Amino acid sequence: MLQNLERMKVFYHVFSGKSVVAAAKTLNVSQSAVSQTLQKLENEINCPLFTRLHKRLVPTAAGQRLFVVVQPFMLELDACLKTLDQSKNEPVGELRIGAPAEFGKAYLPAITAAFRRQYPKVTFFLKFGDAGALLPMVKQGRLDFALVDEFLTQNRFFGDLAIYHFDPIVKEEVSLACSRQYYEEFVKGDHSFKNIAQQNFITYRHNAQTVKNWFRHHFGKHNANLNIVLTVASHQAVISAIRHHVGMGMVASHLVKKEIENGQMVLIDTSKPTIINQISIVNLQDKVPPLAEKVFVNFLAGEVKSMGI
Repeated sequence: MLQNLERMKVFYHVFSGKSVVAAAKTLNVSQSAVSQTLQKLENEINCPLFTRLHKRLVPTAAGQRLFVVVQPFMLELDACLKTLDQSKNEPVGELRIGAPAEFGKAYLPAITAAFRRQYPKVTFFLKFGDAGALLPMVKQGRLDFALVDEFLTQNRFFGDLAIYHFDPIVKEEVSLACSRQYYEEFVKGDHSFKNIAQQNFITYRHNAQTVKNWFRHHFGKHNANLNIVLTVASHQAVISAIRHHVGMGMVASHLVKKEIENGQMVLIDTSKPTIINQISIVNLQDKVPPLAEKVFVNFLAGEVKSMGI
């Protein structure tokens, strides 16, 4: 490995300008400094990179091969540095965002498209998953931030949460629901604990934590013995199973708004208020977000509000 990558920069400019004079002018250093640096590089790799012909430098075969490798790096580095400098004054660059799968699929493509119409120099990488997948990616710097829901991840351990900053952005109603056909055949208007607890349930995990949280909230029951007939780690799959009269499952009501309004899906209510799931923007504590991220987060908040979630 080279001990001093600065010498590669000097080599690049000497090769590009075909002279020490041109390189010295570009780098704003003396000609002797360029010559000494080039000599050190040749000594370090034990190979001549130029043939000296009076005031001209003719690249050797080794010099040609090295330039083929160095040139793309230098050009990409220059473009990257310009983008980083530009990002201080206007939104530019890639934003890497994590989100719950169903919320992300339903809203983020449209929101990012609307944002890019205003800021076309910003691109996006979207990763959908639950908190268990997204929080480590935020911690490792692989995501700029993540949207994480609270209700669907309650009672799960994700390590040291103190390293993250949580900024609430969305509040959505989370309800136990079933199809109209299932409701009329089995529920028949009886929303008592005894009747609801004996129904068939569709859950996201074998421990049925989200449904158990519903029973704890509405009836104060912590250990309901549930008849789980289907476990599937997808909100859309749960909704599909509800539509096919498999049983009851937890849904974010705004994702099935039309079906609730037209009576195809029924929410199971009690005297207790509806559960509110809070979705928060999560990033690392003390992080200083770049301009593009700041502008997008404000834009996202405005779009979510306008959608009435």
